Amino acid sequence: MKILHTADWHIGKRLHKHYLYADFDLYIGWLSDLVVEKKIDAILISGDVFDLANPSAEARKQYYQSLVALNKLNCHVIITGGNHDSPSMLDAPKDLLSALKVNVIGGLPENMEDCIIPLPNSKQPEVVIAALPYLRDADVRKSEEGQTYEDRLQAIQKGIQMRFDEAAEICETKYPDLPAIAMGHLYAAGVSTSESERDIQIGNQAAFHAEQFNSHFNYVALGHIHQPQQVNSNVPTYYSGSPLMLSFSERRDEKRVLLLDTTNNLAVENIQIPKFRQLLKISGTLEEIENKLSHLDAIGHLKSLVEIEMIEKDFSQNKLTLLDQLVSDFNHKDFEIVKHRASFKNEQVKTSEIYKINQNLEDLKPKEVFDNLIEQESYSEKEKTELRQTFIELEELLNTEL
Repeated sequence: MKILHTADWHIGKRLHKHYLYADFDLYIGWLSDLVVEKKIDAILISGDVFDLANPSAEARKQYYQSLVALNKLNCHVIITGGNHDSPSMLDAPKDLLSALKVNVIGGLPENMEDCIIPLPNSKQPEVVIAALPYLRDADVRKSEEGQTYEDRLQAIQKGIQMRFDEAAEICETKYPDLPAIAMGHLYAAGVSTSESERDIQIGNQAAFHAEQFNSHFNYVALGHIHQPQQVNSNVPTYYSGSPLMLSFSERRDEKRVLLLDTTNNLAVENIQIPKFRQLLKISGTLEEIENKLSHLDAIGHLKSLVEIEMIEKDFSQNKLTLLDQLVSDFNHKDFEIVKHRASFKNEQVKTSEIYKINQNLEDLKPKEVFDNLIEQESYSEKEKTELRQTFIELEELLNTEL
């Protein structure tokens, strides 16, 4: 049986006002061809199906169209919720989707056995999947009076391990002779991240150590980190990464999906995803930027997106005006400038003020706005840490309720 591991689809993602719907359509087309070519039997999607907890109608339509396309290929799909997803929104159509060979675990169910899915079915199982969604604070930690910040971090780490141990025990008891695959959506200690990932489990500080995964599992299919990578662990543990470039910090990533074969001891095969769009970051003096923009080479099916940073020796309001004009006048059918800014080596104004000239509030994440706010206040470092933790917990609660 062939099983494909993917994650972090982020349907409905907007990169600097530019929606990535066309990118995702191309990805699903490529994925469908891969299912046929490799004769893939099942696909595991480890969280963050959507970019927003309350996705747009267009994003929901794309989601359902993708599942229908995979169902036509007789491919079983297992979906778990991520920290960007609303558990209730994902779970709402789960009974209907089960008729399309799609299992959805949006939020952690009361009965852990509901997370245990044998493939291809319970009558002729070849492998068992422990499909754990993103574990929210309420899933892993009991609130107790007098807990310190460090106590809460430890409680979260221990709670995550207990949930995976519970799932492993069920797999071992009910399917003792079958290989077991765990799905998870979390931040593992020591991994490389990109700027597009939302903080998870108290700002990623409650990092789960991959060595804590139960040894009964033969493979752990993780989501949340967008850069594909293997995690140092006693159990083969991988982040498939996101299939699309979701920020300019990911522009050099080689996006991939991972293919497992039960007839080959779940050996991992890396399959590279083609780049459907190019993300470019151009920096230099105003003259150098003008030269680079005049020598662009188009790559991919879709219009390339460009970020520009002008770096000059001395501050010049005139050069700022010329940069704005250059961006305004730029017109190329294969390229679009989506962001520009300026910095000066011999600062005559504060760098923060220069950035504000070319930075829109909508380009900032909510936590970045909050961090800037508390940095302007005279709080102690301990108070700042507590405030950041409270903000993250409130943001998570808001996303859960949607």
